[in-house]
Amino acid sequence: MKVAIIGSTHAGTFSAIQVKQQHPDAEITVFEQHTTVSFLSCGIALWLGDHVSDEQRMFYETPATMTEKGIIMKMQHEVVAVNLAEKSVQAKDLLTGKISSEIFDKIVITTGSKPLIPKISGIDSDRIYMVKSWEDAQKIKAVASDVKRVVVIGAGYIGAEIAEQFSVTDKKVTLVDGFDRVLPKNFSPVISNRLAQSFQEHGVKLALNQMVTSFEDLPDGGIRVNTDKGSYEADIAVLGIGFLPNTQLFAGQIDMLDNGAIITNKYMETSMPDVYAAGDATTVYYNPTHEYDYLPLATNAIRQGMLVGKNIDGHHLPYSGTQGTSAVELYGFAMSATGLNKATAEQHGLEVEETIYEENYRPEFMLSTTPVLSTLTWEKETRRIVGAAFMSKHDISQAANVVSLAIQNNMTIDDLAMADFFFQPNFTQPINFVGATALQAVNDSDD
Repeated sequence: MKVAIIGSTHAGTFSAIQVKQQHPDAEITVFEQHTTVSFLSCGIALWLGDHVSDEQRMFYETPATMTEKGIIMKMQHEVVAVNLAEKSVQAKDLLTGKISSEIFDKIVITTGSKPLIPKISGIDSDRIYMVKSWEDAQKIKAVASDVKRVVVIGAGYIGAEIAEQFSVTDKKVTLVDGFDRVLPKNFSPVISNRLAQSFQEHGVKLALNQMVTSFEDLPDGGIRVNTDKGSYEADIAVLGIGFLPNTQLFAGQIDMLDNGAIITNKYMETSMPDVYAAGDATTVYYNPTHEYDYLPLATNAIRQGMLVGKNIDGHHLPYSGTQGTSAVELYGFAMSATGLNKATAEQHGLEVEETIYEENYRPEFMLSTTPVLSTLTWEKETRRIVGAAFMSKHDISQAANVVSLAIQNNMTIDDLAMADFFFQPNFTQPINFVGATALQAVNDSDD
């Protein structure tokens, strides 16, 4: 069996390794246009803030380790044409310029995503930095110690982390977003407003509810970011407004969403026989809405990549879907979320209630404790849980994983309120804050 894997993103790396483990005799060829594989881009902000022991450890595989596993690694090879029906791949060696073509039995598309870059004046300025690849990370790191003013565009996870790290290293930071609050897709206002206060306490100017209209290079080497409500000058601008599937090479050959995300079934098969797709290039089945959606997350990519290996020769292990579970640490706050908040649920047409609950994570008789702020989102009619979020100076991040399982298994607020959580004063209250939030939801629903 000859298998071509296009791209060595998380999904591509895990696909290649899993296929080789399941089928040791398979001939697996990975095409990658860069010099590295498996870069953990979530570490970029941490690296900027000098919280990384060794930047090379942000790669969990290398071309050499993949080769040692018996995988053919065609690095610095750009795939320039693919005929999915014929299973032919045409690739250009970026070092020699030579173009070669090869026929395979199976093709796995793991081309990942690309930064969303709006078509506005000045967007091509070399003073604008992206936050996606290892190359992007190196460019930002190279100038990070010299810049004094930074405009970060996008207040999602990436933008928030970049803004935080620049602010704690004494940079003048402006954070711009079209929404009226930070992290709007992950957290409800009760949480994001509290985080906004921390940004402001650390000198970050929040330029929210405004859209960038243009960029202008300044004579002194800086850049001006113009929005529909103001202008902000800085040494550099960092663009982190989201991602799009990097799938234009396959347009018209397989079924996709309007944004280019490849549609797969639960075995990672595309609409073309013997063609698979995984990771940021694809859709995911989103359990909170029971619909396919686009959620580019490393956790989704890794699981999908593993499933490609499991199902490359048949239907063995189905995809269980995702809740989009995630976490971030900002200004000492551990913050985690799963599923939908009230605003995003209503955008998907769900009629929901949101329960807000706050208490110390462990009893007050302990020498120290600290509050946990929790939100739980649930459907009015069915009482089915569709989301939750948590915020605390204590590390409560794993609570999102607990509720993620609840959503995946279609649990109700009643189920979660009566779930068996342990009590031990070192760790928790007699009623754990997850269960206590669900119990509050039950009590509120009875009013």
